[in-house]
Amino acid sequence: MLPLPLSSHPRSPLSHPAPSLPRNLLLGPLIALLLALVAGIAPAKAQETRAEGGGTLLLRSEGGAPVEAPRLKADAAITVSGPTARATITQAFRNTTAEWVEGTYLFPLPEDAAVDTMKLVIGDRVIVADIREREAARRVYEAAKAEGRAAALTEQQRPNLFTNAVANIGPGETVLVQIAYQQPVRQSGGTASLRLPTVAAPRYSPAPPAVTAAAERISAADPVPDRQKIAAPVLDPARHAPVNPLTLQIDLKAGFPLGTVRSATHAIRVEEVSASERRVTLADGATAADRDFELTWTAAPGEAPAVGLFRERVAGGEAVLAVVTPPEAANPAAPIPRDVVFVIDNSGSMGGASMRQAKASLLIGLDRLRLGDRFNVIRFDHSYDVLFPDVVPADETHLDRAKRFVAGLEASGGTEMLAPLRAALRDATPGETGRLRQVVFLTDGAIGNEGQIFSAIAAERGRSRLFMVGIGSAPNGYLMSHAAELGRGSVTQIGTPDQVTERMRALLVKLESPAVTDLTATFSEPGVDATPARLPDLYRGEPLTLSARMEQARGTLTLTGRIGGQPWQTVLPLDRAEAGTGIGKLWARAKIAEAETARLTGGLSPDAADAAILRLALDHGLTTRLTSLVAVDATPRRPAGARLASTDLPLNLPAGWDFAALFGEDEVQPLPPPRQRRAAAPAAQLAAAQPVALPQTATDFEIRALLGGLLLALGLVLARRSRRVAA
Repeated sequence: MLPLPLSSHPRSPLSHPAPSLPRNLLLGPLIALLLALVAGIAPAKAQETRAEGGGTLLLRSEGGAPVEAPRLKADAAITVSGPTARATITQAFRNTTAEWVEGTYLFPLPEDAAVDTMKLVIGDRVIVADIREREAARRVYEAAKAEGRAAALTEQQRPNLFTNAVANIGPGETVLVQIAYQQPVRQSGGTASLRLPTVAAPRYSPAPPAVTAAAERISAADPVPDRQKIAAPVLDPARHAPVNPLTLQIDLKAGFPLGTVRSATHAIRVEEVSASERRVTLADGATAADRDFELTWTAAPGEAPAVGLFRERVAGGEAVLAVVTPPEAANPAAPIPRDVVFVIDNSGSMGGASMRQAKASLLIGLDRLRLGDRFNVIRFDHSYDVLFPDVVPADETHLDRAKRFVAGLEASGGTEMLAPLRAALRDATPGETGRLRQVVFLTDGAIGNEGQIFSAIAAERGRSRLFMVGIGSAPNGYLMSHAAELGRGSVTQIGTPDQVTERMRALLVKLESPAVTDLTATFSEPGVDATPARLPDLYRGEPLTLSARMEQARGTLTLTGRIGGQPWQTVLPLDRAEAGTGIGKLWARAKIAEAETARLTGGLSPDAADAAILRLALDHGLTTRLTSLVAVDATPRRPAGARLASTDLPLNLPAGWDFAALFGEDEVQPLPPPRQRRAAAPAAQLAAAQPVALPQTATDFEIRALLGGLLLALGLVLARRSRRVAA
């Protein structure tokens, strides 16, 4: 999504060529320009060194003086154990300067990751972090930083966006920060998948809504922590080599004989350890952190389990995880006519490959409509258009018009998602229960106002089902998964062009044939705390995942529903559950997400929700909106009086994104403030990307302006000297 300029970040006077002006009006601006160039360009013209995949980057520090950014390398080691995965991410911060440095790095994680461990490694010393309330953790970190002690702070900015701040990295020193988290493995249509985000994309945050009671509730439900305003610069791939290289190893222990193991996003090397185990590494070694990594695997023919039941002993009881794939109906119900509303994002961040993928996906969706179906198409950037006044028959005339409309779309502008979402959910015939109403939403989701979106879905979904299609190399998984959950639909990720046909057709088959409805879960024993509290409808190939905590895993779990209009039931004896790991963490993470949802939708008051989240986070050692991990070395290291330079590490632009469409084609700074393309676009904020203060190189215009300014200044000095000589 195209972020627009912050009022606190005025445009550089070098961003555009000066208009032609009378000579007597040019002297003042040129002198000012000369001063700006001397002050701004000269210190920043550092020679680019291509060591470790990136050049020397001079960034604005807290004190305003230019600072070379610390180098960063990351390594991910992930172990998949049946339905869960344990990941350890090691970030190596290397200070190549002669100064003491603090570096802050913004990075994404899976939206359902339960982050529970952080370690700071300095030489042979390992400092294990404590979990604390957010503000208390920051106070501890700031005090240690001021005292010259090594310290690290891991904070959640959003459920899928974190920062690591590392203070007092000595000259020439490398400091390691190691974080670990638990996450569930996703399953759909007989395929299991694991996703590792590697780059934090720029996000668009609309201006606050008008102050009304409802708007105040929505705004309060989506707070933005102060540290989220950190300046994380994004590099233009046309002018900078990639930074932040990543290495990766996955030990895949599926729990059943494996069939195919592949990645559509990266070249991988797969080593067979046993029939049910594989070791996966990146074929090219270290790779640029500019796209999500995705791994998928399937069972050998006839080996996929229909039920997975696991348990783990945790303090005070047992946690249980059930993954159940209902059988496909032997005699599926007759197709139900549908009303399908397609929504396509054509904002600036969708430029390039993302826009092509989104348009191709929507065209496939139009082609799959059947006689008797009705449809509409909505496109949006900072404004939106609805193609037809209401849903229309899927006949040749309407489909041809829709295809021409889609073919003509181009990516530009900012992103206002709320209004088109509400337009898509608006149902002119809510009592027409003989038809399915479905909304297919295609976007990269790079926005910062998720809370407003979730509130609108919960309040206005009616009988509609919302299906999110994540487009591009780095979609916002938090928005996608939570919006689909609230909209009682599902998520489809399309990261590469060759996935468009396969994944869109799989989604459309689901939309044509709901598999299981009216699902309920009943435990025979009392005192069970299960999540989700409300079970979703399932589509063909979609499993039900349910976690619970109880005193002891005994008795039964009974699932009931309807398949093809016929009753369906299965009974699971809990004492037969296999031993699992990390299940308690996943249950706590799911309960935290449930409390956040209740807070957004009015199910819990903000105070009650925060109390529940804080209790769960502290009991299970999890990083959340209200808690952080902080590690502090006991001994001061930085000499008294030595300067501490603080800066934010740069990020790559997500692969396939169009830098010019996002930030403007005629910008001269490598990381410019994004350009406001239309006067009607609202003010906005950057949640993940803000400009670097100092340009790396000078353009032809800057050089001409500098030379012209120097000549004018020299002429002025000579003229004054001539007048003094004549006098």
